[in-house]
Amino acid sequence: MFTSSKCYMIIMRIINNFVHLIFPDGPDDFVVYCDASKQGFGCVLMQQGKVIAYASRQLKIHENNYTTHDLELGAVVFALKIWRHYLYGTKSVIYTDHKSLQYIFDQKELNMRQRRWIELLSDYECEIKYHPGKANVVADALSRKERLKPRRVRAMSITIHSGLKTKILEAQGEASKDLKTPAEWLRGLETHFERRDDGGIYFFNRI
Repeated sequence: MFTSSKCYMIIMRIINNFVHLIFPDGPDDFVVYCDASKQGFGCVLMQQGKVIAYASRQLKIHENNYTTHDLELGAVVFALKIWRHYLYGTKSVIYTDHKSLQYIFDQKELNMRQRRWIELLSDYECEIKYHPGKANVVADALSRKERLKPRRVRAMSITIHSGLKTKILEAQGEASKDLKTPAEWLRGLETHFERRDDGGIYFFNRI
């Protein structure tokens, strides 16, 4: 947990500057750090102490009603799903700051959601271990990362009231005074021009 907004901003700056991501070196020694908050899930995939990938997402509406236990387990499931191509078929260690998840496979009383997730976990050779939240700062910060809500743009209908047309007609009239005949400025394009009752000259129905 962060007790200082300044500390939180420092952590977020570190996360946003993860530019030295590495490619995995073989299928072994994968470590995942997971965390959940009332805002979202955050997780980091590492190998030999180096970051391979990191991810986070905001909670869905129905997930806001999850217990802390289910949120933390949901973060683990989130990591396994998005990094299945790395973790499936290989041994890995998943760290969480929720102690009870270490014994999730031994728990007998599970709800339907937990049973479904246990079935997914059983497909992986993963070991869930406890990791204090204070040491799990990256995944913790990712889970608490604020996201801007999409802005909605309201459609507007704008009607412009001006004397633009009148000014154009006046300008046409002034310009035509310097010409001897209309044919002189039509220059062979008279088939495309039309003089209307308002005194204006229109070209393809445009003044």
